[in-house]
Amino acid sequence: MDWDAAYDNVAAVGNAPDYVARWERAAADFVSSQGSLAQLGIGYGRSERERFDLFLPGSIPRGVLIFVHGGYWRRFNRDLWSWAAAGPLAHGWAVAFPGYTLCPEVRVATISRQIATAVGRIAQEVEGPIRLAGHSAGGHLVTRMLCPGMLAPEVADRIDRVISISGLHDLSPLRLTQMNETLKISEDEAREESPCNHQPAIRPALTCWVGGDELAEFRRQNRLLGHWRATGMEVTEIEAPGQNHMSVIDPLADPDSDLVNAIVG
Repeated sequence: MDWDAAYDNVAAVGNAPDYVARWERAAADFVSSQGSLAQLGIGYGRSERERFDLFLPGSIPRGVLIFVHGGYWRRFNRDLWSWAAAGPLAHGWAVAFPGYTLCPEVRVATISRQIATAVGRIAQEVEGPIRLAGHSAGGHLVTRMLCPGMLAPEVADRIDRVISISGLHDLSPLRLTQMNETLKISEDEAREESPCNHQPAIRPALTCWVGGDELAEFRRQNRLLGHWRATGMEVTEIEAPGQNHMSVIDPLADPDSDLVNAIVG
């Protein structure tokens, strides 16, 4: 197995930089359109990246969707993804985008704890149910929130749905890639930080969503949490036809898309 190729989404997609450029433009346009309904840069921790952006609907929110971005825990920031709030907002959900400190400044385990803190802080801003969604490394981080010891009970009890999009639920293969020179995932950390190695502490409905044209390893990772069904948890696995690792999240901007329906339905 060529483990670098198995996880190289830039090479697999080919025009991945075009997606990022388009997302940057769409995010800037979206923020400009929201006016006072956009609350930007709310702090939840001490470091500069421990902040979140919150977008509110025009009426009392039905609840809040917290979207955690990907980038292999080493790239991007919260403000690249603002456009993805459009779909859930149209259904009356507030949407929050937490940032986090990147590797190698911190370890993956630290990022998990930062996101847990962010979820708790965002819960103070919006009443009602909490739904979590994340893409790629963000898919790891939102499913990690379901594991023992991550969230305060009063926060965990409000989570009723989680959507892991192209999520990484087993970190051990990443130790075999060159990117681990940056991530520095140890054997012990891979074991502890992999959601597939835990039983869920809470059991919201879980959807694991991946593009049908994604790398084989991401399609395999998408199936890894199926054993949580034995705990009584509702787990749905979906492969979206014709979608790659980048295009798979584009439907978040469409209120009528299947992906948005899986989040807010």
